[in-house]
Amino acid sequence: MLSSGPAKKVAVYVMEGDQYHGSPIYAAILDYLFYRGIADATVTRGIAGFGADHKLHTTRLVDLADKMPIKVEFIESAGKVEEIMPKLVELTRNGFLEIHDTTVIRSADVAAKEAEPPSIKSEGKAKLMRILIGEHDKWNGKPLHEALVQSLRANDIAGVTVYRGILGYGANRRIHKDSTLNLSHDAPILLTVVDSEAKLQAFFPILDQMVKQGLVALSDVDIIKYTHDYAKVEQRKEERK
Repeated sequence: MLSSGPAKKVAVYVMEGDQYHGSPIYAAILDYLFYRGIADATVTRGIAGFGADHKLHTTRLVDLADKMPIKVEFIESAGKVEEIMPKLVELTRNGFLEIHDTTVIRSADVAAKEAEPPSIKSEGKAKLMRILIGEHDKWNGKPLHEALVQSLRANDIAGVTVYRGILGYGANRRIHKDSTLNLSHDAPILLTVVDSEAKLQAFFPILDQMVKQGLVALSDVDIIKYTHDYAKVEQRKEERK
């Protein structure tokens, strides 16, 4: 978090039509700043301007309306700015940057940050269960994958994610594929479930009743779990009383 005191104000100027690996250059810069932990950044679009080519760009000219000047601006500590500057220079090779000394008078609301529960990291062993079925498979009149998700939730299984495949085949060796030209397609559906071995084993009898044709695979996995420490928040509140 950016703290009060001396800092650097950085402004990056590019043109709206400039690209970086197929994406707008300003979007690539914003993504880079975000994932490098820059506190805040703002993108503004000009309504008129000209660059090194001395060519006037204005929103009044319809054919140049997508080539307006763009400014990406942020404030950070001197150390952080120095750390990200080489990549930023590379990204803006067709634009230009300016850096000014500045002073942060008031930083982000510390109280609000403290109210946010801290994160707890836990590690351990678990089982990963994969259930492979078809999109058209049913159970009691409803899509099987939806019924399985509801059943897993009702049985307190930690979590499940459903993936819809675009191509595959099952035990009958028939190709299933997702095609906009074929309305009768039966795309493969994959459910991934992670929980303790005991809880998954207890769910197997229910699974036997629901899945008539498909594949279930069970694997050992190492898990890393991140959760909020709400107890820590309550402790802070008690300390303030």
